[in-house]
Amino acid sequence: MQIFGVDIGGSGIKGAPVDLDRGDLTQERHKVLTPHPATPEAVVEGVREVVEHFGWKGPIGATFPGVITGGTARTAANVDKSWIGTDIQKLVSDRLGGASVTVLNDADAAGVAEMHFGAGRDRKGTVILLTLGTGIGSALFTGGRLVPNTELGHLELRGHDAEKKASSKAREDEDLSWEHWARRVQKYLAHVEMLFSPELFIIGGGVSRKAHKFLPLIEGISAEIVPAQLQNDAGIVGAAMAAAEA
Repeated sequence: MQIFGVDIGGSGIKGAPVDLDRGDLTQERHKVLTPHPATPEAVVEGVREVVEHFGWKGPIGATFPGVITGGTARTAANVDKSWIGTDIQKLVSDRLGGASVTVLNDADAAGVAEMHFGAGRDRKGTVILLTLGTGIGSALFTGGRLVPNTELGHLELRGHDAEKKASSKAREDEDLSWEHWARRVQKYLAHVEMLFSPELFIIGGGVSRKAHKFLPLIEGISAEIVPAQLQNDAGIVGAAMAAAEA
């Protein structure tokens, strides 16, 4: 079974058809840059471009970097604030000619994919996926069940939103060494571990491709820490899974 997944991020919009039996992309993903300002109309035009690149006509799953309830955005940390209160499912569906659209938080989508096909498969305790990208997304699972919209990237760490200090974007913007950045990530993980006592951290986002450069530098965390197996495709896969379930 194939369903289309599209992952809306603060820096890029990417998508592809997904084979839901295998949990991987059936074609190489297509990506466009997230427009700035990242208003609903401009971003949805990017979504349309990605979907039409494949000539896709069926159901679509889409992720969004913020809290989603009933298909509507409640927060918008790394896109334009005009998203707040927007019915994303209706907006995308209307732009795509009435297509069936399912929307969920981007990190939740990545987490669902990793728990089913990747690093969290068969893990029944408390598992937390963290996407380190433009911001920090989070997906919390207990007994294999998702607790949606946790947004743990906005925990306060030394007077700042954690994502302002420990995201991949922070590393790039401040030109931090892998060692310096790993210490920040370590402090963040220690804070999350103190609150939730997970047995496993899964580190996702684009930086998961370079996990060997920073994960071995992180010390003092009791939980197991592993990179996401689906890497930066996890959001696309999870979006397609949500659309299939809907």
